[in-house]
Amino acid sequence: MAEGALGTPSTLREACDLLPAATELRRAVHAHPELGLDLPHTQQLVLEAIGGLGLEVSTGSALSSVVAVLEGGQPGPTTLLRADMDALPMPEDTGLPYSSEVEGVMHACGHDAHVAMLAGAAKLVSHRRGEVRGRVIFMFQPGEEGHAGARVMLEEGLLELHGRVDRAFALHITPIFASGSVHTRKGTMMASSDKFRVVVRGRGGHASMPHDTVDPIPVACEIVTSLQAMVTRRVPLFDPAVVTVARVSAGTTFNVVPEIAVLDGTVRALSPQTRDLVLERLAEVAAHIAAAHMCTAEISSPQDNYPVTVNDGAEAQRALDVARGALGPGRADEMASPLMGAEDWSYVLEKVPGCIAFLGAAPPGEDKPAPNHSNKMTIDEGAMAAGIAMYAAMALS
Repeated sequence: MAEGALGTPSTLREACDLLPAATELRRAVHAHPELGLDLPHTQQLVLEAIGGLGLEVSTGSALSSVVAVLEGGQPGPTTLLRADMDALPMPEDTGLPYSSEVEGVMHACGHDAHVAMLAGAAKLVSHRRGEVRGRVIFMFQPGEEGHAGARVMLEEGLLELHGRVDRAFALHITPIFASGSVHTRKGTMMASSDKFRVVVRGRGGHASMPHDTVDPIPVACEIVTSLQAMVTRRVPLFDPAVVTVARVSAGTTFNVVPEIAVLDGTVRALSPQTRDLVLERLAEVAAHIAAAHMCTAEISSPQDNYPVTVNDGAEAQRALDVARGALGPGRADEMASPLMGAEDWSYVLEKVPGCIAFLGAAPPGEDKPAPNHSNKMTIDEGAMAAGIAMYAAMALS
């Protein structure tokens, strides 16, 4: 196999040499997590990590993004490589020496590792600039966790300012797969995600006289259970959806029937058709149950919802081939089914042929490692060498 054709073991060896610096960067990002679209500390760490590599670097206006462009030594396609950078609004209980120093904020989804791996790949690819056919764009993106940062970067001209983008690739680390393994599939990879809020409005009053009130709490409870029945009776089994009511809030004290009860949740679906069906039925169920009990139901949905993540078939196959070449034949797995998690990388894949793959990072010695979004989530940092190699090989191949 020609050097760089589909990734080679030498790429992994070079990535292993970069692992100590990547680990240091990952821990620095982990200890100072930031939320949403405004990540000034993380942005500065990225700028320092890729400084001096001869890249054309720009930053975002509406968000703390970093875009770095490498011009190759030969004509060829433009490859977009992405790492998301934001954390989650949750406490950390890992006990790590580099645990979050920000109360109530944690890197529990591996974005700290994504930053470190992509910065490492930028170094590796820069060292082999003469082998690069075309152009490589390194995309460091804030706001993946519900803030649609990828969409904001697209609106700021990500795909127009640096010439045509021909292919796009992203990695997402996870402790549930074997460390250093790569997993992806052709077609639908991850679900859509739509947040919703239902405000059930009745009439408040004294808790001792509920007959003089219109209590919204039992109505809200009935809506929750009916939504689950709606999914099992209206959604096709082989085109599934998940409706989760994740928060129920009502009332201020023990002896007052409140006027309103509020339900917050998400809808996940694997096709646009089922997505539309469930959102429509959700509104009908809530409104009709509320009306049956002399209440009203106001349904709202924010604008930062994510579409279905769909991998291009050829690019998903290329990622699997690259993984086998760079990491070894037993390190790549074609997934049998999609996951119900969601990604704003879906916005990019609607416009550019590309894919997203999962990188396993199961901590050694743990039979049931804490998953992403857990307050005890940890990773095997050694897996980042495979991630650096994968990013670089996808650009060099």
